[in-house]
Amino acid sequence: MSQDPLRDPEFLTGLRRDMVRFAELQLRDRAQAEDAVQEALAAALQGQSGFASRASLRTWVLAILKHKIVDTLRRRVRDRAVAVDGENDADLNAYFDRREHWAEDTRPADWPTPEQATENKRFWEVFEACLYRLPEAAARIFTMREVLGFETDEICATLAITANNCWVQLHRARLALRACLGANWFGETP
Repeated sequence: MSQDPLRDPEFLTGLRRDMVRFAELQLRDRAQAEDAVQEALAAALQGQSGFASRASLRTWVLAILKHKIVDTLRRRVRDRAVAVDGENDADLNAYFDRREHWAEDTRPADWPTPEQATENKRFWEVFEACLYRLPEAAARIFTMREVLGFETDEICATLAITANNCWVQLHRARLALRACLGANWFGETP
């Protein structure tokens, strides 16, 4: 690997693959995932002098990607503003049957109540706090396995650990997350 990992083709190939996988999981759209990854890599190259090495370079770039994904999701919400044109109802008729009820395959899903949406958001905030409390190695392995979808052999090769060590770390991470969520979300006593 060269002195500058962001200019090393081998490092970038693996990093980009993982970034696209993560972005696709979040955005569910290949083109938008590719765009977010390109924007994140460009931002990383441009802001590389500000990288303080408090985390690994890979973690730092993935954090930039996370912000790009949030920006993309916000843009999606803004772009979804629907204008209803009363004179052009032909497009709307496809959503209803002859009795003017929702057609079976176009029925909208139930929307979450504001309380449900808030609770869901709070749950993920608590989960993220619990994840950050894990030891660094366990958190990294858990995230690679459960968030990024790496296989065990990929994790072992990337982190230079044994499969046994990987499974032990995953087990410990899951137990710690369960205990933390139990105490901080589900109200269980330790």
